[in-house]
Amino acid sequence: MPFGRIETLQHNELRLAFERQDGAAPAFVWLGGFKSDMAGTKARALAEWARARGQAFVRFDYSGHGQSGGRFEERVVSDWLGDALAIIDARTQGPLVLVGSSMGGWIALLAARQRPERVAGLLLIAPAADFTERLMWASFTPEVRRQIEQTGRWERPSAYDPDVITRRLIEDGRRNLVMDAAIPFAGPVRILQGGRDPDVPPAHAKALAGLIRAPDLRFDLIAEGDHRLSRPEDLRALAATATELALRLAP
Repeated sequence: MPFGRIETLQHNELRLAFERQDGAAPAFVWLGGFKSDMAGTKARALAEWARARGQAFVRFDYSGHGQSGGRFEERVVSDWLGDALAIIDARTQGPLVLVGSSMGGWIALLAARQRPERVAGLLLIAPAADFTERLMWASFTPEVRRQIEQTGRWERPSAYDPDVITRRLIEDGRRNLVMDAAIPFAGPVRILQGGRDPDVPPAHAKALAGLIRAPDLRFDLIAEGDHRLSRPEDLRALAATATELALRLAP
């Protein structure tokens, strides 16, 4: 099937948009970040990498994101995990490498827990595990916390559309925390983290790495990298890491 054709999958009465390329195992699945979509720089770069290698690859938009259905402010982590599992179950075969960027790193860890027989490797980019609690709630002022608790929502100022942070998002995040205990994983794990990331501080990613119990884990700190990790040199590091995992996990 040619790469680049947008298809849809019906899930929980919503349309999930995705693109898929058939190819060699393991299949790589792109899991984007909070308010990101599959048209982002890293997702497109990985798609080109997969096409050049003939590697199986899927990228998609969570509900409330990009070209998928649903309203962003009505969705929470459990919904986005459900979207990821629906795509994995319906549109992939064989062993997988989950590539999780920012919030997608959290989704990847949760999905690996749900589908241990399918997920063979993890490539986490500035992984924002437990971000609703550790990076949002922990940084909110008492006034912001009170507004969320009393009104159910708060509009965080943004250079673009305001981020609507809901009480439901915070509460659902607490039901999906992964950094409160060791995180066992049987396959290789690679973490790419920018040293100048203001959104997911290196200390957060290092703390996560310290909890992952995997036989082969590598933490690569890109000293000058920011949260996006979308400079040419960052994309080369991403492609090199993906190639390493593809070769290591090839049948």
